[in-house]
Amino acid sequence: MKKVALDCENCFTEFINLLNDLRDLIQEGKSHGMNDDTRSRLVRLFEKTHDAALETIAAYFRKQGKAPFSGSRDATVEAFHADLIDDGQGWLDMIICRIKYNPLYPGDYLGSLAENIVNKYIHFLEDFERSMGKNLDL
Repeated sequence: MKKVALDCENCFTEFINLLNDLRDLIQEGKSHGMNDDTRSRLVRLFEKTHDAALETIAAYFRKQGKAPFSGSRDATVEAFHADLIDDGQGWLDMIICRIKYNPLYPGDYLGSLAENIVNKYIHFLEDFERSMGKNLDL
């Protein structure tokens, strides 16, 4: 079954809902401590939120008549050039960090990824929320 392309506003609404859930989970982790279960939930929710941001970016450019992107890096670079995101390198680092994370292999990458989400990546996503909201006049 083919995936139905959502319009930009619906994608952005989904992104905002996931971002709010991510904020709540971060706050819960700060209040009650970050155990491995919370870190795992945090990473899964972050991945969904980041995917929703990328889908919003793709929908925004589709709305403008631009061709589809070959991947998340291309969409991120284009979003940076269009001033939808402020820190292009930070967003590219998020993509690389997601690629490196693999829960099947041993190591404490879960902890460092969760730490990056709480200390850096949430701010990139919140900045995107503000700039995309301005672009959509929301």
